[in-house]
Amino acid sequence: MSKQTILLAEDDSAIRMVLNQTLTRAGYEVRPTGNLSTMWNWVSRGEGDLLITDVSLPDGSAFDLMPKIKGMRKNLPIIVISAQNTFMTAIRASEAGAYEYLPKPFDINEMLTIVERALADVAKTKESTKTEFHEPLEKMPLVGRSHAMQEIYRSLARLMQSDLTIMITGESGTGKELVAKALHKFGKRTNGPFVAINMAAIPKDLIEAELFGHEKGAFTGANARQAGHFEQAEGGTLFLDEIGDMPMDAQTRLLRVLQEGEFTLVGGTKPQKTNVRIITATHQDLLQLIGEGSFREDLYYRLNVVPLRLPPLRERLEDIGDLVTHFLATERLANGQQTHLTKDSIEILKQYDWPGNVRELENLIRRLCALYVDETLTPQIVQNELSRTSRTELSSASTDQDLSTSLERHLAKVFNQYEPSLPPNGLYQNILAQIEMPLISMTLNACNGNQIKAAQILGLNRNTLRKKINLYNIEIIRQTKKP
Repeated sequence: MSKQTILLAEDDSAIRMVLNQTLTRAGYEVRPTGNLSTMWNWVSRGEGDLLITDVSLPDGSAFDLMPKIKGMRKNLPIIVISAQNTFMTAIRASEAGAYEYLPKPFDINEMLTIVERALADVAKTKESTKTEFHEPLEKMPLVGRSHAMQEIYRSLARLMQSDLTIMITGESGTGKELVAKALHKFGKRTNGPFVAINMAAIPKDLIEAELFGHEKGAFTGANARQAGHFEQAEGGTLFLDEIGDMPMDAQTRLLRVLQEGEFTLVGGTKPQKTNVRIITATHQDLLQLIGEGSFREDLYYRLNVVPLRLPPLRERLEDIGDLVTHFLATERLANGQQTHLTKDSIEILKQYDWPGNVRELENLIRRLCALYVDETLTPQIVQNELSRTSRTELSSASTDQDLSTSLERHLAKVFNQYEPSLPPNGLYQNILAQIEMPLISMTLNACNGNQIKAAQILGLNRNTLRKKINLYNIEIIRQTKKP
């Protein structure tokens, strides 16, 4: 049996030599070159069983040639390697029909495994799908070149053209919705709508109507038929953020949608077919919620077909430089500012633990650009801003966790105050009042005293809100608009 031939196009002589030696020892015949034209001559003559190519070669880009290669030899597997290890590189490799994309530096054993798998796949079938080539988009949705992000890019590139249900996990501020949007924008449903809904932001008694819509007269105030998010996302992608906050009744209905591909409007009787791709996200431990009985185990396995974990910023500190450059460019485009950070300032940012993740870094850069217009930001400026904000708003980036911790500390003080006895009766209402009163007061102030708007934000009935205003004797302050 003749040896299988691997064509290798790589202009870095050291990498070319290592790959040549490794693949030769593995039993393959290797034909190495450092330029695009020689590689094209081999491919156009029908030579080689597999191609490994760098993206940037001295006489051109492999991406410019790959559509011609796939058009001429659709069964030739192409493994793309590149030091330009960005999200768009992975996407372009996938769109151009690459079998696999490996960012440099790569593991040589992983390369051997991919080569073996690619050749085995070709042996199984000669039918492969040609992927249409598109010009890269100018706007890059995801930023970072760390190993953690490279794994994300590769996973996304494989998932773009599928309809598999994906569950994105990660801390608040890691960019879960950005990933969901990228999956939609670069996937086969890109011409359909992208609809996002945050479970934690909707009153629990309205979630079913929001998701599935409602018929006229389904409940008080339902004066007309209303389409839900499933209808709005028809043919596209429905992103369900904070899925752990979905109430049990809605979970049951969602499970039926996943099982049967249909749903019924609230107050309706006729099932309605649906064709949407579902992507979910959460920062919570759903397995723990399952153990507590607040999340359905069968729904979890329906949603978690492909798990995708986004790393917190503290696990990818090497990406901070690229992220800062991206955010500064965004501010420059939006406001024409020419604010810069020195290399030493970037190092200061890398020493911070970023509890609010990428969102916190973005907010910091926006604030620095607003406060120090067209200036070079020195390490001292950055350090002062971090020191100041870490004690105030930036320290509250993870609101849910901080609130829970603060409540636990407060309750501990309450119980310690009455030791060795227990607190007096009525503790629940007492603590509830301490939370409700400032919450309602601040919401009313934010709404300029508009009780209808405040009730909507709080998820309360207007009469209930009015009773609580009277109960806590809350003063409503309305600001007079300036002429």
